[in-house]
Amino acid sequence: MKPSCNSRARGFTLLETVIAIGVLAVLLTGFMVVFAPAAEGIRKSINVQQADRLASTVEQELVTLRDKETATYKTGFNKSFDWIKDSDKPASAILVYQYRGKIGTTPRSDGTLEPEPLLNGKLPGKDYQVVPVVRRLSDPNFKNDLPAIEGSIYLVKCTQLVFNSGELKLGSPGSIKDPKAGAAAADGDAYPEAVIAFSADFFIMPAKADGYFTSTAFTSKFPDLKNPVFSRNLAVRR
Repeated sequence: MKPSCNSRARGFTLLETVIAIGVLAVLLTGFMVVFAPAAEGIRKSINVQQADRLASTVEQELVTLRDKETATYKTGFNKSFDWIKDSDKPASAILVYQYRGKIGTTPRSDGTLEPEPLLNGKLPGKDYQVVPVVRRLSDPNFKNDLPAIEGSIYLVKCTQLVFNSGELKLGSPGSIKDPKAGAAAADGDAYPEAVIAFSADFFIMPAKADGYFTSTAFTSKFPDLKNPVFSRNLAVRR
């Protein structure tokens, strides 16, 4: 008896394989055309969210008067005046970052948690929590936080915004002036207005080592920081 032709295994012909590959290529191309802009939009939205979080953290810290600062500043507004004015100096540079804070420990003098530098066996939410914080470079707690920092460190340069020809424009770095008289104010008490509007430029720092921030590598490059990763127009109020 002759075997039936239907009982023989039949493979794809070369033409069928080429057609299948062509259809698959068209589908993949269409998928990438649709998905790529969506992925780019997601990436940008994450960046915008991060930028908003950093800007909000800085704006809130500027008007928060911590216990250890009451001997230096009368109000949060006085603190913000000083920080904004001196943010163009390396020694008083403003730094914003996130670090791992130990849960269950006694807070430090500024109310922040002790850093948790080790992750072995530690669980987030149980042993530590990630805390956003803003410090000046001169703050000793910055050095202590370095081993526990997660993510990047951002340096913030602030410049007062002043009205010029009906528009808000950048003033002079290192100076806060009376918007009406144009004379530089010595401190928050001498500043006559209730609000300081300013532009905050955020720069990513290339290192998280103490040796970098205490070396000439930092101080020499500080004046030449010209291209921030993002900027925000902010304001502090009395």
